Amino acid sequence: METRLSKIKMLVMDVDGTLTDGSMTFIGTEQMKTFNVYDGLGIRLAMNYGLRIGWITGNTSAAVTERARQLGIVDVYQGSWYKPDSLREIATRHELSMDQIAYIGDDLNDLPAFEVAGFSFAVRNATEEVKARADMVTDRPGGKGAVREAIEIILKAGGQWEDAVKSFLAELERDAASKRGPEAVA
Repeated sequence: METRLSKIKMLVMDVDGTLTDGSMTFIGTEQMKTFNVYDGLGIRLAMNYGLRIGWITGNTSAAVTERARQLGIVDVYQGSWYKPDSLREIATRHELSMDQIAYIGDDLNDLPAFEVAGFSFAVRNATEEVKARADMVTDRPGGKGAVREAIEIILKAGGQWEDAVKSFLAELERDAASKRGPEAVA
């Protein structure tokens, strides 16, 4: 399992039930979603270190578009009910083989993606069918840090976690110094 994980160059995920707890709140026609900051920071850390991130969801939501924009995620597929097609498109665009892509999901519509991805994660609160077919089940549930957990597992398997954390912290320091002005850098 560790050998397969060490090959991963990209983590692609479902949104509803994986990045969120699966709840959908409507205010009029606007769909509201709650995203977890642990997942967000983990995504930023991963992307800063070179682990690509992609989102595929069967739903379409302005909240997903906005959260992806905030995190700098460009591979966002909304309205994608048959997720293997989107996975293959992502692989082609980034010149990755399928064994270099991990996928994390929670429900039955994620199973076809499990079949083509090089490694599959199910969030703790996934359906039993999904957990049974996943290569690994996270300890954390969807919307509560499961994506961050998967990112840590991938980076640790490749011996990259410590360097990824150092790189992320150095980036934070550079960002903070540039916002304080030149006199604060000295």
